[in-house]
Amino acid sequence: MILLLWVVSFLGSAPIVQDTVVLSEVEVYAPKIERFAQGQKIQVWDKKSLENFEGRALSDLLQEQSPVFVRQYGAGMLASPSFRGTSAGHTALFWNGLPINSPSLGQSDLSILPVLAMDQVSLQFGNAGALFGNEAIGGSIHLENQLQFAKGFQASLFQQVGSFGAFKTRAMGSYSTKKISSTTKIYREFSKNDFPYQDLGQIGTPEVKEDHAAFEQLGLVQDFGWNINSGSQLKAAFWLNKSDREIQPVMGSNTNDQQEDQSLRAVLDYYRFGSGSVWNVKTGLVKDQLIFNGSTSRTGQYFLASDYDKTFSGKLAMKVGMRFTQIQADLSSYSTSDQRVEIYQSTKFNLGKNYTLSLNLRELVYQDQFAPFSPSIGLDWEIWNHQRSDLLLQSSFGRGFKVPTLNDRFWVPGGNPELLPEESWSGELGLTWKVKGNVNWSNQLTYYRMSVDNWIIWLPQGSVWTPDNIKHVSNQGIEYQGESSGKTGEWDWVLDWSYTWSRAVTTSGIGESDPAIGKQLPYTPQHQANAKIAVSRREFSSYLSTFFVGKRSVTADNPRMMPSYQLFNLGFSYRQLTWGKLSIPVSFQINNLFNTDYQVLYLRAMPGRSFQFNLSINL
Repeated sequence: MILLLWVVSFLGSAPIVQDTVVLSEVEVYAPKIERFAQGQKIQVWDKKSLENFEGRALSDLLQEQSPVFVRQYGAGMLASPSFRGTSAGHTALFWNGLPINSPSLGQSDLSILPVLAMDQVSLQFGNAGALFGNEAIGGSIHLENQLQFAKGFQASLFQQVGSFGAFKTRAMGSYSTKKISSTTKIYREFSKNDFPYQDLGQIGTPEVKEDHAAFEQLGLVQDFGWNINSGSQLKAAFWLNKSDREIQPVMGSNTNDQQEDQSLRAVLDYYRFGSGSVWNVKTGLVKDQLIFNGSTSRTGQYFLASDYDKTFSGKLAMKVGMRFTQIQADLSSYSTSDQRVEIYQSTKFNLGKNYTLSLNLRELVYQDQFAPFSPSIGLDWEIWNHQRSDLLLQSSFGRGFKVPTLNDRFWVPGGNPELLPEESWSGELGLTWKVKGNVNWSNQLTYYRMSVDNWIIWLPQGSVWTPDNIKHVSNQGIEYQGESSGKTGEWDWVLDWSYTWSRAVTTSGIGESDPAIGKQLPYTPQHQANAKIAVSRREFSSYLSTFFVGKRSVTADNPRMMPSYQLFNLGFSYRQLTWGKLSIPVSFQINNLFNTDYQVLYLRAMPGRSFQFNLSINL
């Protein structure tokens, strides 16, 4: 409440929508992450783009359709992202603008975030500490639920059956008028996950069937929107997710670990619109519970934030805000609380017809300590813009930070309360060239360079492991993405592709003789690529996609390398089936088309060829 009064008194009690984001009578206002992200690379999947990944996890989408490497500990097991050679803890994750990474671990498990619970997924690449705060060193992931107004009643049922005992269901119902909108999604996912594989941990590497990797997941997503009047809007969202998993053992092992994850996420937004301005008050909570072999860990995060976004003219826009976070953690090893306050400011300048510059600033305070002050600057320069082609140059430079996790600071025994935040400086330069015609195409090439200092690693101190700010890591790389689309006869087609080269090396470590110095970070491929071709004619569509992951080292000194692998997926869909007022789209997919034997991480078995049949009933 004190924070709310401070914001109101500072900004005025009657803040009034920006000319560029005027609220429509039947739309939900949704601030775009790229509004002040000039110079930065962003990739977005809308609701239609996500349809091929219904019944799959967020980890699958990122691994197969983006330059992000996903470290998977098995099918349906822990999956964590690695942006541009950084660790999973260097990726910020947001749901409807709410940070949802675990404060104890500093990361999230992407394998238990089902795509069918989301309406839009956006990736922001590179350092964005000034824009998004803690953990956004390598990049950030933004999950959104979207509402529609004046659509009446709509309902759908999605059912998937697939290989290895997969059975996944989602029911959705929505009702909306011009004033209110409500959408409810309920889902259940189950898989025996009993795929066969060659067990490299046994003599003779016999083929065995996985017998301890089953998982079940239940969830409820509720979204609500209310257009109170022409000048104000209320949005609320609620997400309850529960998963139970048998933890897949490494090859040659017969462990029987069990894990249960429960998450409750809720967010409430109030928007007040005026002439050229938006005032937002956001409050929310994230409660996580993890039970591993009977040992329970609980964390809770409570948020209160407010910001004011004002467009002063066609040449200047500014946003200023503050967020307060209260954290409570009760783990088997320790119990603690944490408080964080951060203040941020963003300004965008239109310097001319072809130039847009942004300046972002952020300061975070936690437990009476200051995180590194984080500025960033970005530039979009439209070098030319002709009727059929345009060329855009983007450049950015900034600082990012990561506050030590609760486990880093308070784990008993070994936690180190004196740890410094990890911090980074990074810059990037990108070119995007688009051509329109009978065949449309675009190409985007980005070069980035990053330096991460005070990198935290855990080291043995006698019989106890403890973390310290030891490592310094240097990252650089090239990302190339292209897309082409057109029409051949009655067939529409889209082809997209990408290639990533990433070099992430330790430049200082545990003393001058550390064998990791000058070596690529573990499980960080230098080469990645993916491609997809999709064709459609009327209600029929098909796609063939592939992704390639290069060699990765298993340890920091690189003595053992994991072989590269390439997988192909094939899919078909038909959307013209009807029965009365019902439309019944059906689709069929084959994953790992050529039954490739591969591992993402050492001795972690992955499934071969699998099939899935999807059926939807829409009213």
